[in-house]
Amino acid sequence: MNFEAIKSIYYFEMARTRRTLLQSVISPVISTSLYFIVFGAAVGSRIQEVEGVSYGAFITPGLIMLTLLGQCIGNGSFGIYFPKFTGTIYEILSAPVAMTEILIGYVGAAATKGLIIGVIILLTANLFVDVRIEHPFMMVLFFLLTAISFSLFGFMIGIWATNFEQLNLIPMLVVPPLTFLGGSFYSINMLPPFWQAVSHFNPVLYLVSGFRWSFYGIADVNPLVSLGMISLFLVICLSTLGWIFKTGYRLRN
Repeated sequence: MNFEAIKSIYYFEMARTRRTLLQSVISPVISTSLYFIVFGAAVGSRIQEVEGVSYGAFITPGLIMLTLLGQCIGNGSFGIYFPKFTGTIYEILSAPVAMTEILIGYVGAAATKGLIIGVIILLTANLFVDVRIEHPFMMVLFFLLTAISFSLFGFMIGIWATNFEQLNLIPMLVVPPLTFLGGSFYSINMLPPFWQAVSHFNPVLYLVSGFRWSFYGIADVNPLVSLGMISLFLVICLSTLGWIFKTGYRLRN
């Protein structure tokens, strides 16, 4: 294992975050704070509690997950797409660096950025609502698995994309609707039976539900099922990337 190569890629990606601090860190924190203000004032005044938890506290895990997914996918995809766009990817591929080491460097940096933003938002949430964490170990586990899985997913998007339109297609048009409809701002128990059944086909529901359970001990889906779903998604991403590295799909052609 070439740890120097991993460290170089990792530090390069983290340095890009420091150069774009306003866009990378401050912007998502301000956006999430606005969610607290708007939803807390507009919706929270009409829905005092959800399953015994104040509405502002109830939406906190969903807001963290919304930001985490967006940041991990965005950072993971842009990190590998930009070298393709500029042509420097061939320098990386021709260097004595294994694809596994390239993956660890880029995905590790993307996951780290997402986790940092998630922690900042969690700390920020305490300024607006009373947040408690009943299962800290499971919270960290869900946090890490989600960050790594969706950074891998973003890495796949970056390899697949051939232009900036494709690069932003899934992060902008697919992920936000799934997150909003995945129980981030409500419990699916508030929906009619038919829409409850439909919601179970939304993969984001399992992420938000499991993450919320780690905070307050309430969930729309069994936490073990949620953990199994995110683990399955992780395996699918790793298997797909294994095939990409083996065939050189959109990397060597």
